Amino acid sequence: MNVRIGCLLLLAAIGFDAHAQSIVRIGVAMPLTGPVAHLGKDVQFGAQLAVDDLNRTSPTIGGKPVKFELVVEDDQGDPRQAVQVAQRLVDARVAGVVGDLNSGPTIVAAKVYAAAGIPQIAPAATTPAYTQQGYKTAFRLMATDDQQGASLAALAAKFAKGQPIALIDDRGAYGQGLIDQAEKTLRASGVTRISRDYTTDAAVNFASILTRVKGEHAAVIVYGGADAQAGPMVRQMKALGLDAIFVGGDGVCTGQWTALSSGANEGQYCTQAGAPHTKMAGYADFERRFAARYGKVIVFAPYGYDAVMLLADAMRRANSPDPAVYLGALAKTRYDGVIGRIRFNPQGDNVNGAVTLYRVQRGALVPVLD
Repeated sequence: MNVRIGCLLLLAAIGFDAHAQSIVRIGVAMPLTGPVAHLGKDVQFGAQLAVDDLNRTSPTIGGKPVKFELVVEDDQGDPRQAVQVAQRLVDARVAGVVGDLNSGPTIVAAKVYAAAGIPQIAPAATTPAYTQQGYKTAFRLMATDDQQGASLAALAAKFAKGQPIALIDDRGAYGQGLIDQAEKTLRASGVTRISRDYTTDAAVNFASILTRVKGEHAAVIVYGGADAQAGPMVRQMKALGLDAIFVGGDGVCTGQWTALSSGANEGQYCTQAGAPHTKMAGYADFERRFAARYGKVIVFAPYGYDAVMLLADAMRRANSPDPAVYLGALAKTRYDGVIGRIRFNPQGDNVNGAVTLYRVQRGALVPVLD
């Protein structure tokens, strides 16, 4: 009798397990503290919205019910922390990773994920070196610094009209890489009236650099770095009476730049590695739903959202959340996301990465579409 009951209980347990909901963990490695925490949280919230959207559909992979969960870690925008964060996510047995934000942390973390065979989708890192390391697990959504740096150079040359151009970067992997490419492109096109200065990603006082730039009569300043420095930089330009056109990369081109500059960025320019929102087919609906929960999109939230959706899409097509099984499907992605059509080249770069110029008008970023 006891044996019979035991067998019945075992069969019941087996039947329950066969229909149990498996947990699929997706790691998010972002700076959630420090000067660019607002950008990291923007990605985190976009990723969380994607997870919630997926779970609302009662998702299945390979015919089995699953539930997606985020495992969120703070890399502080620091490459040393990024390596530790990557290992913690590997130890947490995540099936894929959205991260990191900054290029420096993204590059060093890639080695950890590659060793574990876990796909990593970088929603914002633009330094070419990330995907040039040769890791099959590394993917990116944005245009690279090679593309964006060349665009910045062309804009600077156009705006300067033969007058001096000042190049400034924060010595970070992203900022320096962006300005290196801009300088290379400018010199290759015959532009020689160029100066180069450096700051850091923690600086708030740029008086000495800007005074020197003013003395050089620079017509254009091109900056590689984040909005946390570009805000006070353009504010101090105005205070010094430095009447130069400012052009920043996508680290500058955020919804926080106007507030950080106290409105001193009015009429200035920045580029984003991506299509303008008006050309993103799914953006209007995404923005409405994101705003209802988290407030205004800063810049990278759609990329965090699409990164999660890409991982889930590859798992479904491969009928498995096992990274070793679905990695090949991820590499063959053909996906229409919030940011547009996404397809990866053999290096893991999005072949449809675009670069858009914006001008600040009445405190808002307005795309310059000509």
